[in-house]
Amino acid sequence: MDVPTLSAPALRSRSAALSAATDDLHEALHDVVAAAAPFASRGHFTRWVTVQHRFQREIEPLYRIAGLQDWLPDLANRGRLGATAADLADLGAALPAGEPPAHDTRDHVAALGWLFVSEGSTLGAAMLFKKAQTLGLSEHFGARHLAAAPEGRARHWKQFTEALDRLELSAPDDARMREAARAAFRRFDVLLREAFALPA
Repeated sequence: MDVPTLSAPALRSRSAALSAATDDLHEALHDVVAAAAPFASRGHFTRWVTVQHRFQREIEPLYRIAGLQDWLPDLANRGRLGATAADLADLGAALPAGEPPAHDTRDHVAALGWLFVSEGSTLGAAMLFKKAQTLGLSEHFGARHLAAAPEGRARHWKQFTEALDRLELSAPDDARMREAARAAFRRFDVLLREAFALPA
């Protein structure tokens, strides 16, 4: 399908609606992260980076959808797959085996739901980055994927949400985007529980 056309933003922003629609899963994920204790040691953190790498590997094709480049010109540079791969190398860990599941890159609306979750995580990464620093890691070694964008976390996120809020979508499109965002949270939850052997 073609990328949705642009129009004036709705009275209630789409990004705010997406946040509200995923609040329950977001909060639940906080509890899973706490149980995983990814900053308890470098070993735990390596598992965390493996989770991040698997998730980024799955969604990498979405960052390269040609039809979305006009919507957000720097989209192709926002993915963090390379950063997670470099972090794993720093930590002496091999890249996880396995092929990523196929995403339908023709469904731009669903892609935006997944990207919303990935991009939103860069804000919460500020606190995680500080915790990684206590393990002797930095934006140059082991914790690249948690580092802020050159323009700053807030501006990086604002550019994404402003572009998202300008899209003209139908009610069914918005519903599909919300479900895709919820699917992204559920997928990260599964990967995290697998890596840390936590019960489902």
